[in-house]
Amino acid sequence: MSTLDPAQPPGEDTPQLPPDWHYETTVNDIEVIIEQIEVGDLDLADVFDQFAQAVKYLKQCDLFLASRQEQMDLMIEQLGDEIQL
Repeated sequence: MSTLDPAQPPGEDTPQLPPDWHYETTVNDIEVIIEQIEVGDLDLADVFDQFAQAVKYLKQCDLFLASRQEQMDLMIEQLGDEIQL
């Protein structure tokens, strides 16, 4: 498995995303799960399973976005430092 930041070596506490993970695909998967639940054709046990899967996907999206926000903040900080020189 690769980490979200390939430059950072994986550790026990390092959250990881699957190597072929894509934000847009995951958001689409969440939307499909929501539609399935809203239709109401699933057994209750399947609703819980699908809900758990959606929560997992949402956590992955949050991890991805938080990481990218950190990267953007760092780039903006570096740009500010360069401009001041």
